Amino acid sequence: MKHPVRPLACLSLLSTSVLGRMAFPDCVGGPEVLTTNLVCDTTASPAGRAAALISAWNITEKLANLVDKSLGAPRLGLGAYDWWNEALHGVGWSVGVVFEPEGEFSHATSFASPILLSAAFDDDLVYTVADAISNEARAYSNFGHAGLDYWTPNINPFKDPRWGRGSETPGEDPFRIKGYVKALIEGLQGKEDITKVIATCKHYAAYDLEFWGGIKRYEFDAIVGMQDLVEYYLPPFQQCARDSKVKSIMCSYNSVNGTPACASTYLMETVLRDFWEWTDESQYITSDCNAILNFHEDHNYTTTAAQSAAISLISGTDTICEVGTNTDITGAWDQELLPEEVIDQALRRMYEGLIRAGYFDPADTSPYRALSWKDVNTPEAQALAVRSAAEGIVLKKNDGLLPLKVDNATSIALIGFWADATNIAMLGGYAGVPSYYQAPLQAAKKLGYQTTSAIGPVKQNTLDPDTWTEAALAAANESDIVIYFGGNDMTVEAEELDRFSIAWPAAQLALIEKLSALGKPFIVVELGDQNDDTSLLADDNVSAILWAGFPGQDGGTAVFDVLTGKTAPAGRLPTTLYPAEYVDQVPMTDMSLRPSETNPGRTYKWYDDAVLPFGFGLHYTTFEPSFAPDAFAAKTYDIAALLAACDGEKYLDLCPFATVGISVKNTGNTTTSDFVALAFLAGTYGPAPHPIKELAAYTRVKAVAPGEAKAAQLGLTLGDLARVDALGNTVLYPGTYELLLDVPTRATAGFELVGGEARLIEFPQPPADLGEGNGHEKYTPER
Repeated sequence: MKHPVRPLACLSLLSTSVLGRMAFPDCVGGPEVLTTNLVCDTTASPAGRAAALISAWNITEKLANLVDKSLGAPRLGLGAYDWWNEALHGVGWSVGVVFEPEGEFSHATSFASPILLSAAFDDDLVYTVADAISNEARAYSNFGHAGLDYWTPNINPFKDPRWGRGSETPGEDPFRIKGYVKALIEGLQGKEDITKVIATCKHYAAYDLEFWGGIKRYEFDAIVGMQDLVEYYLPPFQQCARDSKVKSIMCSYNSVNGTPACASTYLMETVLRDFWEWTDESQYITSDCNAILNFHEDHNYTTTAAQSAAISLISGTDTICEVGTNTDITGAWDQELLPEEVIDQALRRMYEGLIRAGYFDPADTSPYRALSWKDVNTPEAQALAVRSAAEGIVLKKNDGLLPLKVDNATSIALIGFWADATNIAMLGGYAGVPSYYQAPLQAAKKLGYQTTSAIGPVKQNTLDPDTWTEAALAAANESDIVIYFGGNDMTVEAEELDRFSIAWPAAQLALIEKLSALGKPFIVVELGDQNDDTSLLADDNVSAILWAGFPGQDGGTAVFDVLTGKTAPAGRLPTTLYPAEYVDQVPMTDMSLRPSETNPGRTYKWYDDAVLPFGFGLHYTTFEPSFAPDAFAAKTYDIAALLAACDGEKYLDLCPFATVGISVKNTGNTTTSDFVALAFLAGTYGPAPHPIKELAAYTRVKAVAPGEAKAAQLGLTLGDLARVDALGNTVLYPGTYELLLDVPTRATAGFELVGGEARLIEFPQPPADLGEGNGHEKYTPER
């Protein structure tokens, strides 16, 4: 979706004036045609209620409700409903969300961006943040300031460091994303029979390009082999659909192997609904915004808007998001391209989702209808916003300067474009309106520190007029400690804005070098996605480096909590930090993961020349992690016996294999700290080439005191051990397996699987006409 920055407030107001605020239908005092309809009978099944409602609509009403700005059915007492609501890291600007200018419902809590929250490797924290977001989202819904569905999370794996939307995701590793998604969906959708808010996993599938090399996302055809598709691009969506039963999924702009994603019967019907059995609650699919328009304007898949609308709905899309009015559903109906049974099926799915969220139910029967303005941006949510950022911050370098030991006589220079609250860069993409914004300068003053400050450049180069260096050096010269707040904001990386360089912006690097040359204690704190830190890591005058992602409304407090040791750093990099020359070695359009003559390999699994690797992160203390002596006590496991023990397990990949004990000892003397335990599998089992290693388990061990050893457990399933073959099948292979603990590896434990290989998942194969055919020829006669 087009990045909804602040100007979307205007769109939100426009939507309000045209559609009216969201209102729950009145099943008691509404029109008789509604109150006597089965949809108002809370004892009936959701599917039956939805079918009864749609059967009462005439064709004009049906056609008017297949787009995101649904007009409702006034004759039936149904008001308009806007399906476009955002809540990536808090209730966010979007067409369906209405922020008041002041007073109630004028703001919402802005938590850390997903990439930073994910770096904490703490799924309990992910759940808690999602639960807080859904409290506020539901409060907005209950009082007509938003709908009941929210288009979050973004779960596309972040494999290319140039992608402008990487910060919206949990990172590059599908296994990590699956754990994040499981916790997030549970927190968003709730644990009750009534859905708290409808979550939407996006963007299905193989979407990770905005605009690169003259190619726009709207026209891009992602050519993906079955092995990469099943092994890398689809696992987060399998978690969403098959395992977490998310209520909605968004199909993406791009084509996949010749067919627009929102027209792919293979992806939406064969894989998503049939194979992953994502039909138990008649869940629905929404298109990305204008993705259907792209069929004929960009992909050249169809020739008319009517054909595009028909094909999208026939192929499995249920509701079409449009920017403006450009979807010719009426034309598709008038030209007999769109059967009424397809229309009815789409509407039943959409409204069953609303029914399950209590849209037609009395307020006193829902555990969530009592949520109100008092539940928005509470003191608990504000504290959680700080924690969501602080626990993910990654310490990349420290010569011993940190944690800071600062008294009131110590002066600190805070330099850089996001040091002061006059710049709201900390919020990142898809943000809403926070009630307050506390940048590093405000946080330092709140702690009583003596401060000076100066702005810095963002994306300028060394040839641009220099309006910052003189003031920055003056501030630094007046201070005992210098902290530079730089990196990337949304003018460097964002939706519709990929990067062409992953080096530090030239003007920023030049300023860093001048500040470093002063020889004072010098700290660099990085915003946004990763830049090549090679020179900073090698510079002895750079005392410490922190990565802070996009830390949200109270990012300044979170940063100083870590700098001072109030929160000891324990975050781990959720992506590989590549050298700057990597962008010249592989085009963004290359979707393959494995190394080749034209590809050095992608992610830590296939690339071994990182500046800093996935999972890297330093601490203020030292740890000694180890495996328990009885890890893999059997040492040798027969594959057939493992499968026999899975009797009754519906999905063999979820069948438990072993629980491995670990010990984490804090060998330092002064600092209590969390420790993220990451365990990777490595070995030469399965098809070549073999990955360097693959994440198989993780846990965050909390508050390990100096001298203390804490025990924890890592669970492994058969799916964690398996690999994917060339056809996309998930197979358990015989061979020697090694489990590696920590980054870099601090301990190992091994075991062997014997016997014949076993297929855990036989993945459905795409049809021969997956390309331009796909069974759509009769709908595109002019092509």
